[in-house]
Amino acid sequence: MKLKKVMMMVLCGVMVGMLAGCSSSGGSSTTEENTAESTTESTTAADSSSEDAQNTEGSGGKTLVVYYSATGNTERVAKVIADATDADIFELQPMDLYTDDDLDWTDDNSRVSQEYANEDQRDVELESITVDNWDSYDTVFIGYPIWWGIAAWPVNGFAENNDFTGKTVIPFCTAASSGIGESGDLLEEMAGTGNWQEGERFGSGFSDEDIQEWVDGLDL
Repeated sequence: MKLKKVMMMVLCGVMVGMLAGCSSSGGSSTTEENTAESTTESTTAADSSSEDAQNTEGSGGKTLVVYYSATGNTERVAKVIADATDADIFELQPMDLYTDDDLDWTDDNSRVSQEYANEDQRDVELESITVDNWDSYDTVFIGYPIWWGIAAWPVNGFAENNDFTGKTVIPFCTAASSGIGESGDLLEEMAGTGNWQEGERFGSGFSDEDIQEWVDGLDL
């Protein structure tokens, strides 16, 4: 009888040990599964967050105002547009700046008169045609004075050497008497890319309010 009791106690002990082991193993497995699941969810969330950040960085939506100004009038318009649209601004500056004598269109021997008469002299080298973060801009204003019915040629190099694909391009100009004419269309041909819009000309006596009203009407 004593032997039977001892054997029963040993058997019960073994069974309790086995049950405890199974319970421990099952709990460990469940914990590992939960941990793996949690890690996967965290990794997925992190990947998603990283992807969203990248999409935000590359989504663009910014506005840029590019301009060449010979006497300061176009610069004034450019700055008002930049303020009204919260845009960045980029000035086109010839390596060889135009002097007042150079700009005397009434003198047949002046620089602009000679460049007008000889188209091969209109390739004006600029200090820079490269805009930082160019791909981030969705809308680009391009401003210039009108020379002999067309855009002042210092802007030509910028139009020819930049890719406007996916961008809305809006020309604007200043002129005492000439209209904007085909100046925007000719720049569009030089560029070969971009969604070019009808431009606007600002004549003598224009006000900041005139510029603001035009920008508001663009519904950007």
